[in-house]
Amino acid sequence: MAGTGEKMKHAAERKAIEVVADQLIKNLKKKGDYAERTETYLKIVDMAEKFYPEAKDKMDGIRKYVSDPNHRWMRMINHIIDDADPNYAKMMLLDLGYESFFRGTKTIRENRTKYNCNIPWLILFDPTSACNMHCVGCWSGTYGHKASLTYEEMNKIVTEGKELGAHLYMLTGGEPMVRKNDVLRLCEEHQDCFFVAYSNSTLIDEELCKKIQKLGNLSFMLSIEGTPDTNDARRGKGHYAAAMHAMDLLKQYGIIFGTSICYTKDNVEAVTSDEFFNLLTSKGAHYGFYFHLMPVGNNGVPELMPTVEQREYMIKRIRSIRTEESNIEFFPMDFQNDGEFVGGCIAGGRNYFHINASGDAEPCVFIHFSNTNIRDHTILEMLQSPLFMAYHEGQPFNRNHLRPCPMLENPEQLKEMVAATGAHQTNEESPEEVDHLIAKTIPYAEKWKPVADRIWAEEKHKKPAYENYTAEKREHADLAGFKHADGTEHIDTDVNAPEQENNIQ
Repeated sequence: MAGTGEKMKHAAERKAIEVVADQLIKNLKKKGDYAERTETYLKIVDMAEKFYPEAKDKMDGIRKYVSDPNHRWMRMINHIIDDADPNYAKMMLLDLGYESFFRGTKTIRENRTKYNCNIPWLILFDPTSACNMHCVGCWSGTYGHKASLTYEEMNKIVTEGKELGAHLYMLTGGEPMVRKNDVLRLCEEHQDCFFVAYSNSTLIDEELCKKIQKLGNLSFMLSIEGTPDTNDARRGKGHYAAAMHAMDLLKQYGIIFGTSICYTKDNVEAVTSDEFFNLLTSKGAHYGFYFHLMPVGNNGVPELMPTVEQREYMIKRIRSIRTEESNIEFFPMDFQNDGEFVGGCIAGGRNYFHINASGDAEPCVFIHFSNTNIRDHTILEMLQSPLFMAYHEGQPFNRNHLRPCPMLENPEQLKEMVAATGAHQTNEESPEEVDHLIAKTIPYAEKWKPVADRIWAEEKHKKPAYENYTAEKREHADLAGFKHADGTEHIDTDVNAPEQENNIQ
């Protein structure tokens, strides 16, 4: 853990960067002056290279992009800067840029070696399991509506997480804004961290926006699912209108936000249409996460799971939106299908883990099993617990990163880990044992396997410079996922293949 000298050095370094950030933001907020903006972006890249001198080639590539204000991603970034409140933009630069991506990543990688376990780049936790909505198929509904973390427990999570290098915290639930006073207090207490709340939008009002604008370190991922009809069919009448109103308020106050979209059998087309993407960007959302519906809990709805044909469509559609040829200025990220870009399953603390409102540490927000609790253990002790170490030693669960999950695509592996570690289920409303859960995913895994293997074999893949696997896994991992459909080994000779390393590892 950091000593007094290291903390003083950190504080002095942050203060120096804050002075630079103030000037950078002032330059960036000069609307229309793209020449000066480009110069400012290049200064930010120079700052980044000081933290990662070994990544000079990658930084040179970034310099090429930021030097062109007409590049589609630079246009998107410029729109975000135009929308952002100056103080909010500065805090994002400090907390996401300096604390999380630059300083935090180095600290995390050092601690992974030091402690020989997974150390996450971000931590999810539920301030409460209570929610003012009852969405069909919602995984969080399995927790019931009675549990809550105390403020002291939430503060413990963030304080201990920072010591390990994690400066990004995502709040789930339940509806996190049910506890908005404690959430705002947490943001004020930890001004060196950035917080993101997954919210249904209904509790976001003007008073809250004014407080967030002043704090500068709280953002939102708003739940929205296509048209008023497709959205309200699952989330309830009136929710679509509430989400639109929340977006308008956040944009008005210069608070950068994104979207959280659960795709199901019934809404795949609606949540990926050009009209939907253009609506989101017009409202001020320029990025978002897509989540495959998971049949978690006894009240889960496996009938809503996308078909394998729809999932293949999602892969192609989301990636087409991210190409330079697309004119849609929205960056979608697919939690289930983007495994290749983060090295497969990121759960179990490899890049993130989840603490529910009862304090149970779960490897994933969708996998409700645990054998450790924040009320009895430190963050580090939880990461070294049997279930989390099983994740550490088992990842990647499949070298075909279109089949990354130990529940959805490799269900027998989840069963083995739960049995071997003695983990208990954490669904408080309607207890669900692992056999019942994977009985819903085994048929899906069997159908998806040949499709995923075909897609994977048709693509070229480049091994990342940093994978965050155990030495044994790096040396002896099953490379079946890297073979072509005819059984021949895939050898990547494409020097232009996209770099798979990601800073969040």
